[in-house]
Amino acid sequence: MFEIATDLALILIFAAFLAGLVDSIAGGGGLITVPVLLLCGLSPAQALATNKLQGCFGSATAAITYARAGHVQPLGQWRMGLVAAGASALGALLALALPADFLKAVMPFILIAVALYFWLKPGLSDAARTERVSPLVFGATVVPLAAFYDGFFGPGAGSFYMLGFVLLAGHGMLKATAHTKFLNFASNLGSLIVFAFGGHILWALGLAMAAAQVAGAFIGARLAMRIGSGLIRPLLVVVCLTLAARLLWQSFL
Repeated sequence: MFEIATDLALILIFAAFLAGLVDSIAGGGGLITVPVLLLCGLSPAQALATNKLQGCFGSATAAITYARAGHVQPLGQWRMGLVAAGASALGALLALALPADFLKAVMPFILIAVALYFWLKPGLSDAARTERVSPLVFGATVVPLAAFYDGFFGPGAGSFYMLGFVLLAGHGMLKATAHTKFLNFASNLGSLIVFAFGGHILWALGLAMAAAQVAGAFIGARLAMRIGSGLIRPLLVVVCLTLAARLLWQSFL
């Protein structure tokens, strides 16, 4: 049924559920799924590609859940979505051609900085703040940079989208989370297309994980809307610090 042993597939399906739950609130679902995919014997290309397949379903579910509750209008983000998909596809092409050693060395320190910002910055709540850049500038700078990273490396991209929406677009935490999910879906889709043409996706496994992602993302988005910044902010800090710790640990192996 699956391309790997059933017991390993069940572990991955459970990991996908947890990833969908976490990712729909604070991003970083790849922090859970990518290492487990690798531990289950997939090659790096297969792990990244299969992760993008199941991640598309999770981010889409979260985006739809937030949209139905009125926290985001996806049709208003379609231009940014196209930019995100294109930039992520370019990142995925580069990922297939080059090692990610440079990003692995730099990313822990960037993630620690993001965590410290959300931890120490006073006044972060669900309330809107002053918009520092126009949507056009935001779509031409933050979106392609975060999306390119998402396609090239992946885990933690949602945290960078979130930082941009809070710091530059002036969104409150809940609104930033809602807007992040649509762009996450777009960048997942862009890189997924590249990986699909490369033949690296394990489809049966990825679709089973996708079903679990959908369930986790729905529950996570509902929790975030109910609790707001009181849940999003601490979980975002934990996700960033945990991902940074894992990357640092890997670099010293």
